[in-house]
Amino acid sequence: MEKVAFIGLGIMGIPMCLNLIKGGHHVYANTRSQVSPEVVKAGATICPTPRSAAEAADIIILIVNDTPNVEEVLFGADGVTAAHLAGKLIIDMSTISPVATIDFAQKIKALGGDYLDAPVSGGDVGAKAASLSIMVGGSNAAFERALPLFQLMGQNITHVGDNGAGQITKMANQVIVALTIQAVAEGLVLASKAGADPEKVRQALLGGFANSRILEVHGKRMTSGQFDPGFKVNLHQKDITSALNTARELGVALPSTAVFQQLLSGCVARGGSDWDHSAIVKVLEDMSQHTLSQHE
Repeated sequence: MEKVAFIGLGIMGIPMCLNLIKGGHHVYANTRSQVSPEVVKAGATICPTPRSAAEAADIIILIVNDTPNVEEVLFGADGVTAAHLAGKLIIDMSTISPVATIDFAQKIKALGGDYLDAPVSGGDVGAKAASLSIMVGGSNAAFERALPLFQLMGQNITHVGDNGAGQITKMANQVIVALTIQAVAEGLVLASKAGADPEKVRQALLGGFANSRILEVHGKRMTSGQFDPGFKVNLHQKDITSALNTARELGVALPSTAVFQQLLSGCVARGGSDWDHSAIVKVLEDMSQHTLSQHE
């Protein structure tokens, strides 16, 4: 069984790391934040730097906030590439720029390692349940080597194509998720202002063609007014900014995505950078001069 390094113990990283340990792997963990007692109790070896974690492991997994963070973890003074990489596999499960991903992969391969971009979808709920969707870019050989690890963290695991393809797929995912959240929020605010109970409306829609995981989970957050983050506003804002920039470069029109970005900015203006992204409903409530009846 290959030794695994795991870098980045945040909302997603902690349960993903724990699932690898439950699957029988010894994990060498590194994080910039305070180390979770759960990870220590589970038996992970805590490493002070990405380099030390990479030196101890055969496969290095990282999931951090954004492109600059990935670059620092990989290429910083005490980063992964300061270790000897021959024969090692680096798996970036963060959501970052597809263009940067291709560049990072080329640099890692020049140092004798291999590289997969494998961003995930499913939020903290999916991370805890080991039911994440994992979209993977890289070589067939690297994918086959990583598959047993992916199967401990997710259920819908797809090898999409070469390096960068995983990140492009995740970008499309973030756009679709964004617009579905917006649709659920608009529908519930409309129904509520018309006098219907938004929670009962949500329950009714779960049995019809409008049913979705977002209606189930995020719709419930909206009707209850509970916005503790599964996925933070500022992180989705980062992803949508990347999507809009990429769309501009490709000449693709994303008009509704641009509207969602403004709703995220409205949350930030209200001090909600760390709210769950379903909290865009609060901006729509303000614009409609109406609060969903379940959390008045």
